[in-house]
Amino acid sequence: QVQMVESGGNLVQAGGSLRLSCKVSGLTFVDYGMGWFRQAPGKEREAVSCIDESGFGRYYEAFVKGRFTISRDNAKNTLYLQMDRLSPEDTAMYYCAARRGDFSCRDYDMHFWGKGTLVTISS
Repeated sequence: QVQMVESGGNLVQAGGSLRLSCKVSGLTFVDYGMGWFRQAPGKEREAVSCIDESGFGRYYEAFVKGRFTISRDNAKNTLYLQMDRLSPEDTAMYYCAARRGDFSCRDYDMHFWGKGTLVTISS
């Protein structure tokens, strides 16, 4: 059974930082590309960033603008998202997702999902 558990979400002030983690079990982590997605209240889910199996290939949505860094530790079966210079517009539920196959950062291409961690940024 695949389990993906996000953590690290919190309430922080604008300009602050958070580090999200996603601990994965039940699949061969090194065989999967991984990604972070988010859904703000009243909005559709959107991609944030994705990383390939090796960790060398990374993709970021334009709105990240150099503020976020995706990484993975294949020895720990864990995905990370370092988020700096946060703004209220980053307030959302953040989800990690996994995909086996060609690299993609489209939500409909992902095979497994976590349940999310809530990030709230106050102004």
